[in-house]
Amino acid sequence: MKSRIVLLGAPGSGKGTQAEMITRHFAISVTSTGTILRRERDLGTPLGLEADEISKQGGLVPDQIIVKLIEDWLNLHGQNGFVFDGFPRTVRQAERLNEILARLGKTLDLAIWLDVSQQTVRDRIAGRLQCRRCGFTTSLTSARFADRPVCPYCDGPLIRREDDDATVLQTRLAEFKAKTEPLLSFYEKDDALHRIDGNRDREAVFADISALIEERK
Repeated sequence: MKSRIVLLGAPGSGKGTQAEMITRHFAISVTSTGTILRRERDLGTPLGLEADEISKQGGLVPDQIIVKLIEDWLNLHGQNGFVFDGFPRTVRQAERLNEILARLGKTLDLAIWLDVSQQTVRDRIAGRLQCRRCGFTTSLTSARFADRPVCPYCDGPLIRREDDDATVLQTRLAEFKAKTEPLLSFYEKDDALHRIDGNRDREAVFADISALIEERK
């Protein structure tokens, strides 16, 4: 049976990197609200364009939009487990996710919280590159991409995200503290929460996550 996992943490905590490593190693379907919204944006839908403008300003896309997109994705792809990268972002979203899973006869296995310092966040965001097409994330300092800013998976351009601007980052961190940190208490009550030190290198973090997944299988 495949696990049902949510990866949570501040911007730059490594959620995208760990989600990618999980899906490669355990073959669990992975998505993020960013991936879904980029698809809507690239299709030019009113929903996608509205959400893109909100994200550029550092705000959070309204819950009703996000939850509807997540529910559609789960109905199509979530029967054999999933990893959500950065969803839910609010307690209301977490409540709605539980309601959706209950309708499907499922429950959440793990809520993994990546703990990082604000300095780690700033350092990572300052050097982050993301594929404009598929959302793959890497670093400006990576030897593999410093001289060839092209995605290794889809050949899309690796660019600086507009919401990685220092001013916008402050807005995002304030939003995170006010709206996402309450999820710590929410998932502690469900006995699903596991906190992991995300300040370390990706392999050390992944080793801890892998142990949790193997334990729950």
